[in-house]
Amino acid sequence: MKKVLLGTFSLIALAGCSHQVPSSTSLFSSLPEGITLVDEVKPSSDKVVIPYTKYQLENGLTVILSPDDSDPLVHVDVTYHVGSAREEIGKSGFAHFFEHMMFQGSENVGDQEHFKIITEAGGTLNGTTNRDRTNYFETVPSNQLEKMLWLESDRMGFLLDAVSQRKFEIQRDTVKNERAQTYENRPYGLMWERMGEALYPEGHPYSWQPIGYVEDLDRVDVNDLKAFFLRWYGPNNAVLTIGGDIDVEDTLEWVNKYFGPIPKGPEVEKAEKQPAVLTEDKYITLEDNIRQPMVLVGWPTTYRGEETQATLNALSNVLGKGTNSYLYQNLVKTQKAVSAGSFHDCGELACTLYVYAMGDSGKKGDLTVLNQALLDTLDKFSKEGVTQERLDQITGMAEANAVFALQSVRGKVSQLASNETFYGQPDRIESQLEQIRAVTPESVTQAYKDFVQDKHKVTLSVVPRRQLDLAVREATFVTPPRTLPEYTKVTEDQLEFRKAPNTFDRSVMPEVTFGVTATMPELYRVHYANGGELIGTVTTETPTVQLQFQLPAGERYVAKGQEGLANLTAAMMEEGSMQRSVEELQATLDKLGSSVSISAGSYTTDISVSSLEKNLAQTLAIVEEVLFSPKFDEQDFERVKRQMLEGVVYQHQQPSWMASQATREVLFGDSLFARSSDGTEESLKSLTLDDVKQFYNQHYTPEGANIVIVGDISKREAEKQLNFFKEWQGDAAPLTRPQVITPLESQHLYLVDKPNAPQSIVRLVRKGLPFDATGEQYLAQLANFNLAGNFNSRVNQNLREDKGYTYGASGYFASNRETGAVVFSAQVRANATVASIQEFVNELNEFSQSGLTDEEVKFMRLAVGQQDALKYETPSQKAGLLSNIVTLGLDEDYLKQRNEIVDNVSKEQLNELAKRWFDPNDYQIIVVGDAASLRPQLEKLDIPIEELEIIR
Repeated sequence: MKKVLLGTFSLIALAGCSHQVPSSTSLFSSLPEGITLVDEVKPSSDKVVIPYTKYQLENGLTVILSPDDSDPLVHVDVTYHVGSAREEIGKSGFAHFFEHMMFQGSENVGDQEHFKIITEAGGTLNGTTNRDRTNYFETVPSNQLEKMLWLESDRMGFLLDAVSQRKFEIQRDTVKNERAQTYENRPYGLMWERMGEALYPEGHPYSWQPIGYVEDLDRVDVNDLKAFFLRWYGPNNAVLTIGGDIDVEDTLEWVNKYFGPIPKGPEVEKAEKQPAVLTEDKYITLEDNIRQPMVLVGWPTTYRGEETQATLNALSNVLGKGTNSYLYQNLVKTQKAVSAGSFHDCGELACTLYVYAMGDSGKKGDLTVLNQALLDTLDKFSKEGVTQERLDQITGMAEANAVFALQSVRGKVSQLASNETFYGQPDRIESQLEQIRAVTPESVTQAYKDFVQDKHKVTLSVVPRRQLDLAVREATFVTPPRTLPEYTKVTEDQLEFRKAPNTFDRSVMPEVTFGVTATMPELYRVHYANGGELIGTVTTETPTVQLQFQLPAGERYVAKGQEGLANLTAAMMEEGSMQRSVEELQATLDKLGSSVSISAGSYTTDISVSSLEKNLAQTLAIVEEVLFSPKFDEQDFERVKRQMLEGVVYQHQQPSWMASQATREVLFGDSLFARSSDGTEESLKSLTLDDVKQFYNQHYTPEGANIVIVGDISKREAEKQLNFFKEWQGDAAPLTRPQVITPLESQHLYLVDKPNAPQSIVRLVRKGLPFDATGEQYLAQLANFNLAGNFNSRVNQNLREDKGYTYGASGYFASNRETGAVVFSAQVRANATVASIQEFVNELNEFSQSGLTDEEVKFMRLAVGQQDALKYETPSQKAGLLSNIVTLGLDEDYLKQRNEIVDNVSKEQLNELAKRWFDPNDYQIIVVGDAASLRPQLEKLDIPIEELEIIR
């Protein structure tokens, strides 16, 4: 590949100078005609920056390039400066709706081909919409870059001829399903909609959510959507950002070729700032299918980029982030609240400071009392303020996070794209850090006085249905009926189409002209005499280190009736040491910019550590202190156990958890695999501090433990830093007992009641195989790839794209060391429950009987075989790879072995696996939904129905 001066940068560049270039000149004579170099930031040695060059095309498209050849991948982001805030009254949800339409094909890209082309290339993709912008992005092997620019340019300049009323209607159904899944059928899902309606006057662009209102989507047609595209989707309202292993000269030529001819769109003015203005306190109430009441209070502040934003962010952190915050100390630690916190939500037009507290599911759920405790806590802050030491801790975390954010190309590109869109300055790391460092105790106190103290606010009470007495007070505000303008139909002749000239044949997809090879990280191992093992790899792209200590202390080792003990022990490990309180430890970690967290999984308890390399020794000293001398205080235990009990109540309200638990119980009967790892209310109530101490003494041991380390540290230095682990002595943890799972003899339909649910979760499930990296389970996953394993799979295309029943449908193999499950699942409209089951059955039956097509086999080989370029990029990805190798006993080259399987597995083998694993008669059916309305419909399937009362 050709390389020019800007072709290679280190992943972390320290300090940069920004060189402004007059628009009439260019630093490079090789720049294609029509492209102007606007700005560049070069790597230097003083401050943290992201190196980039910024260009502009004659049609107004802004282009940002950030080369980095550390991994053979590229990330492409196209951000359009349009979100829900630019929508018209009565046409809410258009920005988000159009995000869906942008994946439905364009003039030279067939229906559903966008996902297919990128998946086939071994890449990943998505799009997101918020109040202020919409972005589309993909990460692919670097040899696929030209193809990505062809795809993105085709939907920027050649979309509308491919947009039909039929596609519009299908995606309208999909958006309705998404809204039902993420708002109506989710506990607390409507709280932000209610809050926005109360904070802002009707018509304010933040008064509705990006998902929009169903009534607005129902009254428009495809021409309204086309008009929205023509208004906002011009190149002059977009930023194209490309990072990774790119050749700058080639990339600019491609950008000019594909994007240069696209005509400029209408001029886009900067959005007017519109912070909310309240003339009175408002109290609103939301009744929901929940058990734990919550109070949420919001105060209008300023807008994104306003000079006090950093101070308001600091105020939010001081009030409600972490164990040292006012709200944690006054509400959570005193057990007045299950959880409490604060955050500063900032948009381009307006920002809001929120504080919240969640009551428990019992006697402490009265929000009148909880809200008063919350306000008393704020009053306490107004009198005491914040110390410089606490602000130094916040600054320490911000400085470290600035470095951690540079670990992935996607992270860097996302920052550049967002900052250019909202500020016209792609790299703002150092200026943001300067603002954070400039915050003082006095400025935080002043911000509190200016925006919170004695200022009008909105208070939202979320209470269980028919328990309005728990609200803070009777509602003074109810969202009034919407006053919508009369709908005027948009006709085709009103649309001002812009057509790019045909300067080349766009129907020809660019060919890949060179190969990409991902390099497996070079690993090292250390076997300790105490029975532990270290596996690591060196990466110098950022001065950071990531470690994970994996101890034989997972929930699988917990006796029946003590479910949740491993998690409870892990939580108690985070409550401080015999030498220092949790607050003192957290203060030290924050100042270092480090994090240490402890969590229990199925087979291990993991101590996860992130640190700047220069602070690793101090961070590991805290790990050593916590690991060897946990505090295990009785008062802490009672509080943590109560929090876990309430966490179980919260989690078990989720439809997705109910479906997962039903799957475990149906497939695994009375075995330990049928239980939820977070425990039940009964099991958690029975646990004692002595149980925790016993579990710690038996299972927190170096025998059988593993350490994974990835970062800017040599093997020799890693061994030196981990000497405390080397010296640790302990006995082997008790072994697990094999579980007997009784096979199911016939097919049943298991109905789990979620009263009044607007959607149902439909699952087809069967027992699977234990994990294996290269055996039958992996081969069966390859067979499933085209059935239900990617966006273009048969199942998803049927239920989402063709029928409009769901926001998404998929199938997957879940497994552990001892057993597994095969699951096909979708959350569907309640009135499509039976039809969805029938479509699942039809798809499985057809696939198991007829097998794969030649085209599907080819697609699978290309898609799965080219994914390695994306697997080794970040320290966390490398750590995950190393963790799999050491905990599952895999060969170091198991990914290479898998690729050989993908290349060589025959269609006949895959068809045989399809016949063996996807016969719908072998599957049990699970439905989570409103049993009263669903049962009469489900009975028509002529399958025995059992109403399943899941264990909570």
